[in-house]
Amino acid sequence: MSVPTQDPIAYLFGLEQFGIKLGLKTIRRLVASLGAPERTFHTILVAGTNGKGSVAAMVEHGLRTSGLRVGLFTSPHLVKINERFMINGQCVDTTTLKAGAQRIKDTVNALIRSGDLQHHPTFFEATTALAFVLFEQASVDIAVVEVGMGGRFDATNMVTPIGIGIPSIDIDHQQFLGDTLEEIAYEKAGVIKPNSLVVTTEEKKEPLKVLRSAVTKQNARLVQANIDVEVMSYTKNGLTFIEKIMTPHRCYGPLQLSLRGHHQINNALVAVRLLEELSDSGIDVPAKAIVDAITKVRWPGRLELVKISPKRNLLLDPAHNVAAAAMLGAYINQWCPQGLPFVFSALRDKDVSGILRALDNAITHIVCTSINSSRAQSLEQLTQTVRETRPDISLDANKNLSKALDLCWNKGPLAVVTGSVFLVGAVRETLALDDQDSNTSLPHMYN
Repeated sequence: MSVPTQDPIAYLFGLEQFGIKLGLKTIRRLVASLGAPERTFHTILVAGTNGKGSVAAMVEHGLRTSGLRVGLFTSPHLVKINERFMINGQCVDTTTLKAGAQRIKDTVNALIRSGDLQHHPTFFEATTALAFVLFEQASVDIAVVEVGMGGRFDATNMVTPIGIGIPSIDIDHQQFLGDTLEEIAYEKAGVIKPNSLVVTTEEKKEPLKVLRSAVTKQNARLVQANIDVEVMSYTKNGLTFIEKIMTPHRCYGPLQLSLRGHHQINNALVAVRLLEELSDSGIDVPAKAIVDAITKVRWPGRLELVKISPKRNLLLDPAHNVAAAAMLGAYINQWCPQGLPFVFSALRDKDVSGILRALDNAITHIVCTSINSSRAQSLEQLTQTVRETRPDISLDANKNLSKALDLCWNKGPLAVVTGSVFLVGAVRETLALDDQDSNTSLPHMYN
């Protein structure tokens, strides 16, 4: 099957027709033909189920604040593909992105013509290779790379990282990674390389056993940040305040985490300990840069509060699996025990019933809507699942996102948007939101 389009960005999206193909053969052949750009800089990999994007953003911020030139590769994007590729805190501009994508396209076509590639790479394989090309061109010192899915056969796993962060391991992507925590942990642990540094806050028995086994086999070093760190914290008005973080190296605090949610404490611990331990690789990150990493980082669309008008506010968070939904539900129950109305949508491969149950009494009303993705669940299926799973809550449905938001705001001044990164991105695009729209304070009625 060919990819006929001539526009290099459209070419990348055209690769989505090839779906998800886990494995390293194609990405290795592709980057080798590009001159092995990933060997021109150090790499930190961040794997896991939930929290890896937050950890990646914190680590990038800390490294950049310490004076290094840093690349950041994350996925998926919310609105524009440029968001996946950041250099020193800025998205790569479209002109540079197109030039890089053209190079990927030309290289792939040459490999296919020569027979060195039997098929086109997937979208994720191509964008991973593109990230390496862009980072080489920008002469970054180090790149923070978020693993896409799993780890063992993820395209990002062809690098040799100097540090690995694994904040959590939970059930997700079962059709690719397995149905049990042990199976999923085995795939995640596949990123662990010989003599590497691995930092985690995972504490569930099954995945932790798998991680420890992989560390032993690879003669790697495991840092359990939830064990070797003492934390004193409290929450107020939906925000997390740290009185003290005592690590084997330093004491930090008092401070306020910039990212919302009690679960961000563990994510912050992974980032802090990873940044501290990089000294063994010759990268010294000063204390101030580490504090900045957890107090000044921004990560749009994740427990992000947005004020549109006095009577129209949003809390945006994808919460696209059961564990993430439980964290979102706990967060809402903490500062708004009466619950909130939700705008909801999801992809076909997600456990919608499990997500709805995990949200529990955080939901007072739900408005199902549509998202623009070939992988999206139909509106009819969503509403049926809601009726069957949560007959205790009132339900509306509207495929038009703006009207769905209006229906939700009719129930109160603060609405939650959740269920999919695609939905959160669509809301940010529909309302033309940018990072400056984020608000650190809640509407007064919830304080």
